[in-house]
Amino acid sequence: MKIIFLLHVTILLLFASMNDALSAFKSKEYKKSFKLYRQEAKNNNPIAQNALSYLYFNGLGTPKDIQKGRYWIKKAAHQADSQAQFDIAIMYLTGRNFDKDRKKALFWLERSADLGHKEAQFNIALMYYNGDGVDQNLSKSAAYLNESAKNGYKKARYLAGRVYMQIMDFNNALRWLIISDKEGDREASYLIAEIYCTQGEYKKAKPWIETAIKNGNDYASELKLTCKEENTK
Repeated sequence: MKIIFLLHVTILLLFASMNDALSAFKSKEYKKSFKLYRQEAKNNNPIAQNALSYLYFNGLGTPKDIQKGRYWIKKAAHQADSQAQFDIAIMYLTGRNFDKDRKKALFWLERSADLGHKEAQFNIALMYYNGDGVDQNLSKSAAYLNESAKNGYKKARYLAGRVYMQIMDFNNALRWLIISDKEGDREASYLIAEIYCTQGEYKKAKPWIETAIKNGNDYASELKLTCKEENTK
């Protein structure tokens, strides 16, 4: 699993008072957009501060200035703007606009995650899963995936069931795998069947095995035989 590097501009979440700035940005009137965002940023609006940092980082409507970009995104992050916190974390992970620093990345991801940012939760989960900048901890990875999944992040729902399987938490594994199956995860049916077989519940496993066979899973037919044999001993 790889860290998903996603940098976001929070322009889609701007308050009504910044609609002109948003419209100017969409129309590529960057000088006008910069002026309007800077005005709101100076009024201590964290969303405008984050948008302003983006303009500075990319030299849109103003000369490119990494230092000023850092200043404004930090201002937003320290005001508990979860998107700004996430963006800083990703920058620390990628080395874009900030020097690479796993500890600082984790610091900001944790704060963003605490505010319910689903992608921050997902990225922390990956860090704990891979032991990337932290000690590997599959239980923590599963917990963060669970929160991200509950917040509607599809990639987290896909992985949550698999990680829960690895830590032998089959109830939570089944919960997320069944959801993933409904969302078109063609491997989920086999994993669900495997869990039920492990628990000695062939009747529950059987329909999932049949689904896995229909989905073309190469191991499903073998599981059908071994699972039945185990349950007839």
